[in-house]
Amino acid sequence: MADFDLVVIGSGPAGEQGAVQAARLGKRVVVVEREPVLGGTAANTGTLPSKTLRETALYLSGYRARGLYGVESSLRREATVSDFLYRERRVKEQERLRIAQNLQRHGVEVIQGKGALADAHTVVVRAEGLPERRLTTHHVLIATGSTPFRPPLYPFGDPRVHDSDEILDLHALPSAMVVVGGGVIGCEYACMFAALGIPVTLVEVKKELLSFLDDEFSALLGQRMEALGVRMRFGHTVETVQVPEQQSEPIRLTISGGEQLEVDQVLVASGRSANTAGLGLETLGVKLGARGQVEVGRTYQTSVPHIYAVGDVIGFPALASTSMEQARVAVLHAFGDPHTPSPVLPYGIYTIPEVSMAGETEEGLRTRGVPYVAGRASFSTNPRGQIIGETHGLLKLLFHRESQKLLGVHVLGEQASELVHVGLTALVAGAGASLFVETCFNYPTLSETYKAATYDALHQLKAWTR
Repeated sequence: MADFDLVVIGSGPAGEQGAVQAARLGKRVVVVEREPVLGGTAANTGTLPSKTLRETALYLSGYRARGLYGVESSLRREATVSDFLYRERRVKEQERLRIAQNLQRHGVEVIQGKGALADAHTVVVRAEGLPERRLTTHHVLIATGSTPFRPPLYPFGDPRVHDSDEILDLHALPSAMVVVGGGVIGCEYACMFAALGIPVTLVEVKKELLSFLDDEFSALLGQRMEALGVRMRFGHTVETVQVPEQQSEPIRLTISGGEQLEVDQVLVASGRSANTAGLGLETLGVKLGARGQVEVGRTYQTSVPHIYAVGDVIGFPALASTSMEQARVAVLHAFGDPHTPSPVLPYGIYTIPEVSMAGETEEGLRTRGVPYVAGRASFSTNPRGQIIGETHGLLKLLFHRESQKLLGVHVLGEQASELVHVGLTALVAGAGASLFVETCFNYPTLSETYKAATYDALHQLKAWTR
């Protein structure tokens, strides 16, 4: 008889969710975590810390008060690194404690050490100064996450050159910064530092931001980031990097086209690599991608049926929310529940302003020839939007032109990552325009934009509902 029904390697959002889900099914579960703290990237260097820093930047800069009551947009006081990082450290501590308590409450054992598969049903755990442990198990869930990819062009040993994990160890706020990479992480950090009044240049090899977004919202986000103070350099790569030994001298980057950028700090956000090295997956026949990502099927099974992988370790979308849902589905499948993933997953991008979406984009619908109508509602004409000074926010709803079924929801502006859930719920339920027309929303609220956007679509269709 095996020691456990499930061994989970990694304690980030995917690992925690998978372990707790299995425990709720009455299974014997253990979590193996190589770091001395729980929570993985999400709790310690990624999701929560970066979002906490975003809120801190918004507070210190007075960003949300801009345009209201004649408030100036400059910093309320001189911000220091201690100011910037204080709340972030408190949030990390609280999240680690919450995870530990959650696992303990569900009877999940936690072992600190590096886990590796000795064979298809045995995980060996090694920790410095402790005897080796061999855990036999019926199933394995790989939830080891990812780490920043470090292009060899950059001297990461220099304290002024950061990857997206190291940026949390700042010793001083930069006077000017280059962010290399216009993905989710690069855009989020570029906005944070720009909100603090720091000159930021974003260098992105593609011609647009976040190509998975609806094109209209990708363009709107770029416009708002430029208005915030982020200088965009689309279609460019960094060709050379000169980092002088004297830290008083500027770092010089030459980008394609010959432009030279002089800054005192650089953030390289060039994607991430899966944490699969040393797990022993290849010897068991588990297939890996170019940056170590585990290849999985629809229910997150690897090529070895009782080994599952979820979260950042399998690649895009690499969001905490989607990782948790993947883990739930994987564990239910492992223990005999033929559950399929949610048909619609949300995307939340914590730039300034926020962008969030669920379902189809206009480009996707056009490509497939699906007849649709787009209804829009601006926050500038919404009473709550006027009250809070949110003049650039936008909600767009995509409806099937014939059935009026909701196909996609896109939001840019204050609380976008919250507002999207109204549309997400409608998408999952298969609802349509009549749902928003017949729903009474609190007044004044940003949620009322759902009714306004729906009426905009119906007006185009000349299809009024009671």
